[in-house]
Amino acid sequence: MTTPAGTAGYGEAAEQLAVQYESVSFAEVHRELYHRYPAPPASVLDIGAGTGRDAAALAALGHRVVAAEPTPELRAVGERLHAGSGVRWVADALPDLPLLVAEGERYDLVLLTAVWMHLAPAEHPSALAALTRLLAPAGRLALTIRHGPVPAGRRMFDLPPEPTVALAADHGLRLLHRATRADLHGRDGVHWTMLLFER
Repeated sequence: MTTPAGTAGYGEAAEQLAVQYESVSFAEVHRELYHRYPAPPASVLDIGAGTGRDAAALAALGHRVVAAEPTPELRAVGERLHAGSGVRWVADALPDLPLLVAEGERYDLVLLTAVWMHLAPAEHPSALAALTRLLAPAGRLALTIRHGPVPAGRRMFDLPPEPTVALAADHGLRLLHRATRADLHGRDGVHWTMLLFER
């Protein structure tokens, strides 16, 4: 698999990023949307799973979880940190998620946490098409959008949420919940929009 441009800067920083990612809990990261997630046991896909913090937490709650992470170094850290969690790791990437789409499995919940900003707007239609194919009927997609300055060496886009909401509607995804919050790591000028859609 060709390394996607959106992963630039993540492999060489995997160990430091693991400390950062694991310093906040699943409950903190998802508090605005979690009350609308399906009850266990559900089939969950965590795309851009990083070090597996969320995937492992959801598996511990009784969900069947697949973690898709295109950066080999992050995937290796996640498999080490959360060994025995029952999470299945897959090397797949947006916008097209070819391996997961080919498997044909459908998920009750798909997470895109701190991932969408790595895709150029031109990639969003194909990404949402792939995500929709992976959602079960009435499946839910939780997506966060980062706003603020782009760190050096990273490929990110600071985008308003409205085009994503409109594009999701075009793909048959209804907006269930929208929230905003400050950055949990206290980075200057960074804030987030949280969106939850239902197929």
